[in-house]
Amino acid sequence: MPIVVASHDGHTPEHDGKITFYVILCVIISAFGGLLFGYDIGISGGVTSMDDFLIKFFPVVYEKKKHAHEDNYCKYDNEYLQLFTSSLYIAALVASFAASKVCSKFGRRTTLQIGSFFFVIGVALQAGGVNLAMVVFGRIILGCGVGFGNQAVPLFLSELAPTKIRGALNISFQLFITIGILIAGIINYFTSNIHPHGWRISLGLAGVPAMILLVGSFAICETPTSLIERNHVDQGKATLRRIRGIDNITAEFDSIVAASEAARRVKNPFRKLMRPSSRPPLVIAIVLQVFQQFTGINAIMFYAPVLFQTVGFGNNAALLSTVITGLVNVFSTLVSIYTVDKAGRRVLLLEACVQMFITQTVIGLLLLLHLKPAGSLSSTEAIVMVVLVCLYVMGFAWSWGPLGWLIPSETFPLETRTAGFACAVSSNMLCTFIIAQAFLSMMCHMKAGIFFFFAAWILVMGLFTLFLLPETKGVPVDSMAERVWKQHWFWKRYMIDDDENDVDKVVER
Repeated sequence: MPIVVASHDGHTPEHDGKITFYVILCVIISAFGGLLFGYDIGISGGVTSMDDFLIKFFPVVYEKKKHAHEDNYCKYDNEYLQLFTSSLYIAALVASFAASKVCSKFGRRTTLQIGSFFFVIGVALQAGGVNLAMVVFGRIILGCGVGFGNQAVPLFLSELAPTKIRGALNISFQLFITIGILIAGIINYFTSNIHPHGWRISLGLAGVPAMILLVGSFAICETPTSLIERNHVDQGKATLRRIRGIDNITAEFDSIVAASEAARRVKNPFRKLMRPSSRPPLVIAIVLQVFQQFTGINAIMFYAPVLFQTVGFGNNAALLSTVITGLVNVFSTLVSIYTVDKAGRRVLLLEACVQMFITQTVIGLLLLLHLKPAGSLSSTEAIVMVVLVCLYVMGFAWSWGPLGWLIPSETFPLETRTAGFACAVSSNMLCTFIIAQAFLSMMCHMKAGIFFFFAAWILVMGLFTLFLLPETKGVPVDSMAERVWKQHWFWKRYMIDDDENDVDKVVER
């Protein structure tokens, strides 16, 4: 991980290093944590739209769905059905704080391994579920895996990557999330015709990437930063030389040692987060996670099959439409990987706000004018709906999706990095839980207005980005205080030096 060694003029040199095969291997293996997260997001909506699953666990919803005069907006409104989806995220919220402690004390790799065990156990309980309690408990265990995985992977990637491609490598986490969503859509499309246990296959196949992550986590290295922070200095130096692919790593190694010594002086990182100098990255991290969820993306990705059935698609057609949006999601994330370290973070976020605001508004107008409580859209209108959803997903996938994880992982100083990122992860899981638990009920009561609700949030997001989010492109992780926060018109007022515990200052050489 690039840590700053600044000269007296404040210039921050960038450390040398190659893009080694071993780094790429570590990135791919660790990013399987994202694939599992994405697979769950994608699989939930498909499974909850399968008749066999509804008959076994939610017979009331099944009867409502089959009713001759059903209300399009309300046929899936059931708090227990929403609990099936949302229970995972409240568990992930709680687990992320435990994961923060493990991440600091035992390292990023160990945290990822623990998350992998949770994934495997949770998958087994879900796929073998004989009653609703067992299935929900399986999702809670799976949620613990998500909490540990989402805490460890983005930090692991940011600390492993050379500065010049940190954005691209970190976004591999989001890329694998989108791949997981796509794979889930494809699997749901085929298993929906396997009766009566297609849903078990859909849930159980999550065990494949879970095992890959578990086995692979023993093959990857710990990050040099984590090793040095935990006093394994020689091992950290050897690991740094291995991942950079060069012998001359003295400058980066010395700066990691200096930052680690400063970090060790902070005995309570959560208390340190409450200090004024920690406020800018903490506020940015939490706000980005809240905004990421209130774009409405997970409402669409969780319940895409349900949503497309609502506007008149049959079950198979709805699942196929979900696969289409999944493909758009993957390829648009590749656009982000290519552009994030060239165009920068702010440009992608602002462009996407315009794109998502327009599409959400038009979707809301289309449903408001043409979709009544009974009946469906015409075939032309339904196709337009799919196109609009794809354009919306496209904007999210190259901006708020990946950057919502990237920016918090690169802006905290070492001494508060795991604690700060735990706050970011828990904020994400809390908002995801709220959206997952409430969306179907909100759609029932607000009807088309739900899309105007999300459009309003997107407008607020754009204004926040325009005025309060600084650019972090090309800035080494631990020079954020000097080169970003202290230069920003608003946040610089919080960067107050503390003679006793000032670890936000750049280490001078």
